[in-house]
Amino acid sequence: MPSQQEVKWSQLKVGVIVLASLALLSTLLFLMSSSSGMSIFSKKLTVHTYFDNSNGLKVGATVNLQGVTIGEVKKVLVTTDPAHKLTPVLVIMKIDPKYRDNLHKDTRAALATVGVLGDTVVDLDSKIATGPPLEDGDELRTVDTPNINDVIKSSEGTIESFNVILAHLDRIVTDLEQGKGTAGLLINDPALYNQAAHTMDEIHTLTVNINAGKGSLGKLMNDDQLYNNLNDATLRLDNIVKGLDAGKGSAGKLLHDDKLYDNVNATMAHANNVLAEADSGKGTIGILLKDPTLANKLNDTVTKLDTLLTGINDGKGTIGKLATDDSVFTNLNKTLTSTNDLVTAVRQDPKKYLVIHLKIF
Repeated sequence: MPSQQEVKWSQLKVGVIVLASLALLSTLLFLMSSSSGMSIFSKKLTVHTYFDNSNGLKVGATVNLQGVTIGEVKKVLVTTDPAHKLTPVLVIMKIDPKYRDNLHKDTRAALATVGVLGDTVVDLDSKIATGPPLEDGDELRTVDTPNINDVIKSSEGTIESFNVILAHLDRIVTDLEQGKGTAGLLINDPALYNQAAHTMDEIHTLTVNINAGKGSLGKLMNDDQLYNNLNDATLRLDNIVKGLDAGKGSAGKLLHDDKLYDNVNATMAHANNVLAEADSGKGTIGILLKDPTLANKLNDTVTKLDTLLTGINDGKGTIGKLATDDSVFTNLNKTLTSTNDLVTAVRQDPKKYLVIHLKIF
């Protein structure tokens, strides 16, 4: 049997090992908490928030502020509070109090994923927060952030539309391979290709002729004289425009002479007055427009004049005979001729025809 001294020495060794293990464990815990930005000897801030979905958030997940770890998640549970029916996931967090000055009551909380398929963490955002400092027991508002599942769901409609487009493209390619449509004929019909090639040859020939100055279009492109004529016409037109702008000529005066404008304006005003008086029945024109008696008299006069002219055309009356009877014209012409001969003879020998007899009583 071991002696009492050996037993005491064994117990002492066990005690020393236990104390050393506890010291080592405390040191490891201190180092781990220091590396995570938290101190195990400080009183943590306990805050909570509510999410509609935990998205795989677990107890012990880190709480980050602009990417810096400032705490960890202590609880993730589903609450039955009716006030949070749409956001039933309660997340309780412990935050290092040394970051109290960086957190505010209007700081926003969101769920984020480390990497594409990494762990889910709580990400706090205080960049635009201006409220009072965060206190123990406060509730943080959340910000909805799309996760990988939301992205996949939102892309399902796009994928379906892309599949429909691919189906349409497949039908189009099939129709092209079968020679359907204009594009299909261009790809598969040699005759249509030959026609297109012939058309291209014709266009090439036309281009060569134009460059050589042949035809009207070629002369337009290559004749310097035509260009000079066009340039001269442009210069003349420019001179005309300058003359108009300078007030030269009738058109220039119309554009720049205020007196001419005033005269035209006064004439228009006078014309408006005349038309207004005529419309009110004043003056001869107004009576013609408004007085039915005068209109009837004028109509009767025109009718009688028409009857008179009709009678003249029919040879009735003296004027009618003068207008239609050739014998009257002939006799009148002969009379005028004889009168002319008589006047000529008198001028040649006035003594023969003009004899003055003087008698003295």
